Amino acid sequence: MNYPDSEENRSGRRQKGSQHTVPQQQPKLDEREQAAPPAPGNGSYDAQLLELERELGDTRGSPGRESTAFDPHVIWKQLLSEFALELQPDRLDAWIQESWIIHYEDGQFIVGLPNAFYLDWAESRLRPRIKRKLAVIMGRASVDVTFRVQPRPAADTRGTKPAPLYDTHPASGQAVPAPAVKVTPVSGAQGRRPTWGAPMNTKYTFESFVVGNHNRMAFAAAQAITEAPGQRFNPLYVYGGVGLGKTHLLNAIGNCLIEKDHRVIYCSAEQFANDLIEAIRDRTTDLFRGKYREADALLIDDIQFIAGKESTQEEFFHTFNHLHAAGKQIVISSDCPPRNLPHLEARLRSRFEGGLQTDIVAPDFETRVAILQTKASRQGLNVPAEVLMLIAERVSTNVREMEGALNNVWMQAATHNMPLTLSLVEGLLGNLAPRRAPCPPTQTLQLVADHFGFRVEELTGRRRTADIAQARHVAMYLLREENGLSLPAVGDYVGGRDHSTVSHGVEKIGKDLQRDEVLRQVVMSLRNRMYQP
Repeated sequence: MNYPDSEENRSGRRQKGSQHTVPQQQPKLDEREQAAPPAPGNGSYDAQLLELERELGDTRGSPGRESTAFDPHVIWKQLLSEFALELQPDRLDAWIQESWIIHYEDGQFIVGLPNAFYLDWAESRLRPRIKRKLAVIMGRASVDVTFRVQPRPAADTRGTKPAPLYDTHPASGQAVPAPAVKVTPVSGAQGRRPTWGAPMNTKYTFESFVVGNHNRMAFAAAQAITEAPGQRFNPLYVYGGVGLGKTHLLNAIGNCLIEKDHRVIYCSAEQFANDLIEAIRDRTTDLFRGKYREADALLIDDIQFIAGKESTQEEFFHTFNHLHAAGKQIVISSDCPPRNLPHLEARLRSRFEGGLQTDIVAPDFETRVAILQTKASRQGLNVPAEVLMLIAERVSTNVREMEGALNNVWMQAATHNMPLTLSLVEGLLGNLAPRRAPCPPTQTLQLVADHFGFRVEELTGRRRTADIAQARHVAMYLLREENGLSLPAVGDYVGGRDHSTVSHGVEKIGKDLQRDEVLRQVVMSLRNRMYQP
C-alpha cells in the first residue's frame, strides 16, 4: 500500500483508512513525511511547551519540579507513613513489610519484595496509588514503580530487622546505612541525559502467557515478529479491553527481543508525551528523538492516550516514520481498533491500519481456569480445582481482576489458617458481582437466526446450503461456549444432531475465528447480545 504524498501532509485531515488487515507490501513513505520536524529555535520552546501542557493538562496537572537533592529512601519512608494512616497495619504488613529500594533514577523506583505472591499483590492492589502518591511527594508529573522479587541482601541490612512498609516505633536516633542506590541529580538542562521508556516486566514472557481462542492470533503474531523484527506485521496493532493481556504480550515481545540483543523501548503513550514535555522544557529534544529513534523496537502501550493531542501526535508521527523507514519494529496496543480512535489524525490512522490488527477478547471458561491454574502453580499455591473453577465462573471479563480474586482468597485463607473450601471462597467472593447468565438456548438460536436472516426452523432443519451451515455452526459454537451445554444437548437444540456433528461445527468455528475478522466481529456481537438484560 502506497501512502499519498499530498492530501494528508497539506491538510492533516482525517480520511478513511485502508480496510485491509494485512497489506501485500510494506508502505513506502513520502520523503516529506520521513523528514523530522524542524528543530525548534530559541523562541519556540515556550510555545511548544505551553501547547503540550495544554493538551496534557487534564491528566498531567502542573506539578513543581523535583528537588535537586533528596534521598529516595526518605521519599519512600514518607510514602509508607502516608499509607500507614490509610490502611490497617495487619493488612499492610502482611504482604510488603519487607519492601526496599533496589534502584532509583529519574523518577523510576525499582522496589524489592520477598516473593512472587507479595509482588503480585502489590502490583494488583497498590501500584497505582503508590505512583500517584510518589508523584505528589516529589513534585513530578509522573513517577514509575517496578516491583521485583528480590529479598533484601543480608549485607545491606547490617543485622537489622528489614524496614517495614511504615514505621510503628519512634526512631532510635541512630542512622542505619541504606542499600546503595544510584540517584541521578537534576541540575537543569545542562549535563542531564534523561532516561526514557519503562523497565520491562521480566515475569511477562511468552512462556507465562496462557493461550486460548480469545488471544491465539495475537500471540502467534507477537511470536512471529520476534523472529524477524520489522519485516512482518509492522506495525503490529493489538487491541482489546482492560486486563486481558495486552501489556503482558508487549512485555513478552520486549523481553524476547532483549534476549536477542535488540534495543527495545517500551512505554505508555502517556509516558511518551510526558518525556516530550520534559525534553522541550530542558531543551533536550535532540536527545529525546535520538533515544526513541535509535531503538530496534518501539512498544507503545495505550496509544488511545494521544487521541486529540495534536502536538504529541505530530512528534509520534515523525518517530513512527523514522523507525518504519529504517525497518524497525513497532508494536502498539489500544482499547479499540484504529478506525474507532477519536480525534486521531488520518495519517496516523492509516499507518496503524497498514500493518496487522488483532484483538484480544475475554477468555472462555476453560481458558480462565487454565490461567488460574498457571498462576497458582507459578506462585506455589495449592488451590483445589473446584475453587479455581468457582473464581473463573464469578470473574469472567477481566483476567487481572480474576488473578486479584485468586490472591485475595488465598491470602485470606492463609492469614486465618483456614482451608480453601468452596463455602469459604463463596463467602470471600461475596463482594464480587456474580457472572450475568447468558440468555436461554432458545433465545440464542433466535439471535443467530435473526442475524443471518433465517428462521429458527431453517437452522434446526436439514438443509445444507453454505449460508445455513455457517449460521448453524455459529449457533452450535455459542450454545457450547456461552450457554455451556454439553455436545448432546447442543445437538438436541439444533435438530437432533449427534455429538460428533456438533463437535465438528464447534471446532470449525473456533479455527475460523483465528483467521476471519468478519466472522470474529459477528460472533463478538452475538455474544454481547446474549448477555444483555
